[in-house]
Amino acid sequence: MPKPGSISSFGPIEQLAYVPSDFEAAISYWTKSMGVGPFFLFENIALEEMQYRGKPTEARFTVAIAYWGDVQIELVKPENDAPAHYNGEYGVKDQLHHVLQIVDDFDAVAAEVARQGGEAIVSGGFAGGKVAYFDLGGGPGTLVEVLELGEGGQDLFDMMKQASADWDGSDPVRTLG
Repeated sequence: MPKPGSISSFGPIEQLAYVPSDFEAAISYWTKSMGVGPFFLFENIALEEMQYRGKPTEARFTVAIAYWGDVQIELVKPENDAPAHYNGEYGVKDQLHHVLQIVDDFDAVAAEVARQGGEAIVSGGFAGGKVAYFDLGGGPGTLVEVLELGEGGQDLFDMMKQASADWDGSDPVRTLG
């Protein structure tokens, strides 16, 4: 049961995210050893009006997302060294990097994070939605990505989840966007 007055009361954890040292090897591990897939690849992403600790950044990254039952597995590959949530102080590799919470009211969650003394490490927009990676005091490896989906976002995730339910092991990496 989520604790009232915490961000857990806004919704469940939907994703486990990693920044692997070897992106391709990590995809191979998840698809071949764990049977998770197919992964959908989103290359060279830049968030809209992306900020790192309140200052603009030109960070770019690639992600591969697949479903393992109801949980997304996300693998992140930095594309440059601009300040971001996946390098510097928060640049943990080969372990849990962050979790994702999809919410209906991003601004309410951001207000709760601020009330608790948390910090938005990275924030911006993505596909008509709002996103931030918050540190609630746990530091590196404990970031919480909070996402309010834009139009069509849930349909995209539903398509990816359905693809995993029907996946026969073929075509393990599929490129989108």
